[in-house]
This record gives sequence, C-alpha cells and structure tokens, in this order.
Amino acid sequence: MITTLIVDDERHSCEALQILIKDCCPELSVAAVCYSGEEALQKIASLHPQLVFLDIEMPNMNGFQLLEQLPKIDFELIFTTSYDQYAIKAIKFSALDYLLKPVDREELEKAVQKVQKKMNATLSQQLEILLQKVNHPSIPVQRIALPTMQGLELVPISSIISCSSNSNYTEFFLTDKRKILVSRTLKETEQMLEGYAFMRVHHSHIINLNEITKYIKGEGGYIIMTDGSTVDVSRSRKEALMQKLQPSKF
Repeated sequence: MITTLIVDDERHSCEALQILIKDCCPELSVAAVCYSGEEALQKIASLHPQLVFLDIEMPNMNGFQLLEQLPKIDFELIFTTSYDQYAIKAIKFSALDYLLKPVDREELEKAVQKVQKKMNATLSQQLEILLQKVNHPSIPVQRIALPTMQGLELVPISSIISCSSNSNYTEFFLTDKRKILVSRTLKETEQMLEGYAFMRVHHSHIINLNEITKYIKGEGGYIIMTDGSTVDVSRSRKEALMQKLQPSKF
C-alpha cells in the first residue's frame, strides 16, 4: 500500500478525491486529509507519506509555499488545481503531474500509475525547476525536464538544437548528438519554450535561433542547423523568421 496524504482547503474536493481513490486506486491508503498548509507540514513530518495530493490555491500558505517550507521532500507529488494557466505551464515545465478539478477518474488512474513507475531520484531537481519558474518568472530557467518512455531527462535548454513533431510526441535534437522522444505534442513544447530563443518555423518544426548556421532562400526556404540538419520554413512563417534574424531591416 502507498501511504497517501490529501492537502486541500476545500472539503468537498477532498471528499470527492477520497471516494475516487477508494473506488479506483486500491493501492493507495489515505492516511490523513489536511485542510491547510500548516496542518500538512505537521502531518508530513509525523506520517512520512509516500504520495501527496497537493492543492495549489490555498489561503495563508499555497502549495508552492508549503513545498518551500519542507526541509526534505522524500515523497511523490501530484498537484490538484482549478484552471490556472501560469501554474500549469510551470508544472509542465518541471514534468510533474497535476490533476484539474473536478478530478477525472481516468486521469487519476493514469497519474497514480505514473507515480508507481517513477523513481524519486529526479524529484528534487524537478521541484527546483518548478519553484524557480514560479517564484522568479522573469529569470529564465536553465534546464527543462523532459518526460520520456524510460523516465525523465533533465537537459540544459541551450543544448536543444531543434524539435520535430512525431504524431503526439516531440523529438528533441541536442548538441551532444542525442535524440530524445518526449511524450508531449509540438504545441505543448512550443508553449513550454515560449520566452526563450526558440521559434516555430513550420507546423512540424521548432528551432533554436542560436543554433542556425545558414538560411537558404526559397518559397519558404530552409535552414541549416549547427548539427548539419536542414529544417523547412513554411511560407507563412518566413517573414517572422526574417524579423528575428535581421531585426534592424524591419
């Protein structure tokens, strides 16, 4: 059994999650339900849970602030939240799991299955990325957590040369010649890399502007990257690319 803690200031949300867990996740044992961050700190210290369902939006101490108060995080974590675009983007960036409220049965089952497979080894690094992005949004995070079939890859953002669509997956091409297949769509990847030196130049391709060596003219043209690969540029995105490459001429 996996010792589990629920942290949420909304009692109806806690009750609904408890019912779902009892119904479809018998491997979880809910040891306690906490209705505030302060209460959760005490229960985490005394019960040593293996898994915590943590609400983000709570008064006095939100979920992120709670995590910062903990001297050690040695449990798996699933966030629960109402729709918060920025919080969700930060969570995706760190590749941590989250559930939108009201919690869907199938999504809960998937999240718990991932927890069972995942190793704790990268959790502290994921949380470091998450809290840096939440607390210091103006400071670019230097690493990104990429969820793969084998686990998580934490890579420097500057090491990404390009990203290519592969159905519902994205293939990342890195400066060390590695290729990483990530279980995210190219649209999700584009949202994650927003604010960095990346641009979607084709419906199937995102490039690191710092890794371009040459642009070859054409209807849309194509780009040669530092790894020798070529990336097509769609006609509709050509002008935007030229503005990025030659801003003084526009």
